[in-house]
Amino acid sequence: MILVQGKILPNSNQQAIIDRLYPELLATLKNVEPINAEMVIKACDILYQRVVNHEYDDVILPLISSMNIPYDFVMRNAVLFSASGLRKKVQMELEDTSPSMLDDNNTRQFYPLGILLHIAAGNVDGLPAYSVVEGLLAGNINILKLPSGDSGLSISLLSALIEIEPRLAPFIYVFDVPSLEIDTIKTLATYADGVVIWGGDEVNIAARQFVDIKTKIIGWGHKLSFAYVDESVTDEELKDLAYGLCLSNQLLCSSVQGIYVDTDDEQQLLAFSKRFFALFKQVNNQFGPAPLGAIGKNTIRLYNDILEQGNKQENILFGDGVSVICKEDSELELSYLFRNVWIKRLPHNRIIEVLKQHKNHLQSVGLSVKREAYETISHLFAQAGLVRITALKDTSRILAGEAHDGEYPLRRYSRIVEKVVLPNTSE
Repeated sequence: MILVQGKILPNSNQQAIIDRLYPELLATLKNVEPINAEMVIKACDILYQRVVNHEYDDVILPLISSMNIPYDFVMRNAVLFSASGLRKKVQMELEDTSPSMLDDNNTRQFYPLGILLHIAAGNVDGLPAYSVVEGLLAGNINILKLPSGDSGLSISLLSALIEIEPRLAPFIYVFDVPSLEIDTIKTLATYADGVVIWGGDEVNIAARQFVDIKTKIIGWGHKLSFAYVDESVTDEELKDLAYGLCLSNQLLCSSVQGIYVDTDDEQQLLAFSKRFFALFKQVNNQFGPAPLGAIGKNTIRLYNDILEQGNKQENILFGDGVSVICKEDSELELSYLFRNVWIKRLPHNRIIEVLKQHKNHLQSVGLSVKREAYETISHLFAQAGLVRITALKDTSRILAGEAHDGEYPLRRYSRIVEKVVLPNTSE
């Protein structure tokens, strides 16, 4: 299904609509009264109230059941659509958007970039709709390319938003274009002033092949996150960390992929791995299993790792649906996901040299070290390129007004127009 001018239509209409879309977009820019952030916020808040009042459970419950995540996790994320959360976001990111004087003769004002094409990732249902909401807050026309395997939640939310506030209809388009249909995506990209890309390096590299040089590329993710601990970390903190691993299945950019330990001692590292594995299993028993396909794939990988390890087999711990791999190197890497973590040594005096090479791939670190070392070590992580430094339990937490990967999206979806003020010629 697709969403055009507030109407849900079958995919069979898609190509014809895309072929004639550009004049329609220009007509909106030329003739339709611009939207403002407060209009969007009020509509989103009504939608948020409906979600928390269980009006969308017919879509949400099957989704969270298939992913084995708690209902309250979804509700905590839904707060992103609330009036208080969105107002704080606009205040933090755009400050005062009303015209202001640069000097006696010139004004400064935020304008929308114009037309945004959102190429969404499928790792978090609801994120594609939220990406469109961010574009709306900055006043843009938004074209959303759904990710493959979309659950239908995005169209459901955005069509409801238009029903609440019909003036948003000309500013929201949703198309179900397969990623292999490069010509169609390229056509949509030529319509856009900016292409918002949610995905990894491959997606961003591909985008540079089909996005015109005159069009701005705005990339988000994929990023790598991890935990960092020393010998002072408590079992309760590690259980909190394990809870986050099970909750997200490590699919978010903020999800912990592995744990660095502030040590250079191999035996200390192995002892910590066994300690965390025992706690990991305890916490995992509170959850349903990870998807069976992922479990099977990881089992094959782990058995292969065991065969390759030889006399180091004790470094691979798995059972009860979780796994821990104690590794000799310090390289930052993606885990096998779905409740698998690596554990590596990283003395704090090597943080910069090990992590700086990953620069734009870094996102969050869950940090637990002795209080007297906290400022020094957190500063090293910030210098290395990390943009979120949290407690172990909070790596995947969401705060109203926080940045995306160290940047404010509403600013990237806007431009500053400076305009001369005509002199007053009245007598």
